[in-house]
Amino acid sequence: MHAGCVSNGASSPPPTAPGATVDPAEVARSVVAAHRADRGALLPILHGVQHALGYVPTEVVPVIAAELNLSRADVHGVVSFYRDFRRTPPGRTVVGLCRAEACQAVGADALAAQVEARLGVECGATRADGGVTLDEVFCLGNCALGPAAIVDGRVLGRVTVDTVAALVDSPADSPAQPEGVGA
Repeated sequence: MHAGCVSNGASSPPPTAPGATVDPAEVARSVVAAHRADRGALLPILHGVQHALGYVPTEVVPVIAAELNLSRADVHGVVSFYRDFRRTPPGRTVVGLCRAEACQAVGADALAAQVEARLGVECGATRADGGVTLDEVFCLGNCALGPAAIVDGRVLGRVTVDTVAALVDSPADSPAQPEGVGA
């Protein structure tokens, strides 16, 4: 049910070539190397890993911990504390529905229920076929155009269930936005 939605950042899935294999540990080491000299590097590293892989796999936690001379518990604690870090792979299309007050005032709750029913996935989950992940996000800064959503990194305003469904059906195939959508 949409009332129990959790946010996972609603970021777009990572760009990877079909059939390409990626070693998460190597990705983590590469991201750590890019941020090693940064003060307070853990958050930028975790964001970098998530950007590269689409999520922060459990198997990279000990790699990052060792590289930064931190305990695994420290790294795991940060990953599990922040709602923006995804711990499972996202679907091919990632949809985040704004649930902030301004969007709630213009129908975000009803929209969430309609989108869940139309896409066949509950908020906070990825559909069984891996086609879409549906998340809840809070304030996309698009309050005047609520209800707002973010689909694969694109912030959209005055969203309806039809516009979300159209973008999920053809997320990258069509550069044009469905009618009535825009930020």
